[in-house]
Amino acid sequence: MRLPCIVLLAACVLPPAVRAQDSTHTHEWAFTASVYGYLVPDSPDFLQPTVTADRRWLHLEGRYNYESPNTGSVWAGWNLHFGSTVTLDFTPMFGVVFGGINGVAPGTELTLGWWKLELSSQSEYVIDFDDVSENFLYTWSQLGVSPVEWLQLGFAVQRTQLFDTGRNIERGFFASATYKWFDTGVYVFNPDDTPTVVLAIGASF
Repeated sequence: MRLPCIVLLAACVLPPAVRAQDSTHTHEWAFTASVYGYLVPDSPDFLQPTVTADRRWLHLEGRYNYESPNTGSVWAGWNLHFGSTVTLDFTPMFGVVFGGINGVAPGTELTLGWWKLELSSQSEYVIDFDDVSENFLYTWSQLGVSPVEWLQLGFAVQRTQLFDTGRNIERGFFASATYKWFDTGVYVFNPDDTPTVVLAIGASF
């Protein structure tokens, strides 16, 4: 069975990828849950779940299969918000990485918004306790435009060691849609070669 079926099943249990800092909540705590399904050429398909919890300035996050296969990470950070017409949500974080890699990682998450445009980025630098030569800078960034409120289209780049496609930086495009508290998205990296497809589903509550 191919991964899309697995992603759909997982979405019923653990709804996937929304931008936590974009959501407005009447409760003190705000939560998101996400699952990204990776369809990688010549490699096994896999799922990458993430959960977050935010309360005012406090940001907590857990990830699996993000830094490396069979690797988990837990994070704590500080939510900062600036601006009104042009807005910036910025969260410096510190994480502990364990499993396939054992170490620590400083990181950041940011979202910059203006008009119908949004630039978002996640970055971290993993410090491997077992082998310093395996220290690694990971980043996922995307620039999107919303022609209508519920739809976003744009470009994305990522640098990862979850899988090897022969490229240091992967580039591609994406489309995502929002309905109430649910998000869905499709990313296509390396569309000019052998594409890597990423399917995302998310929820905030």
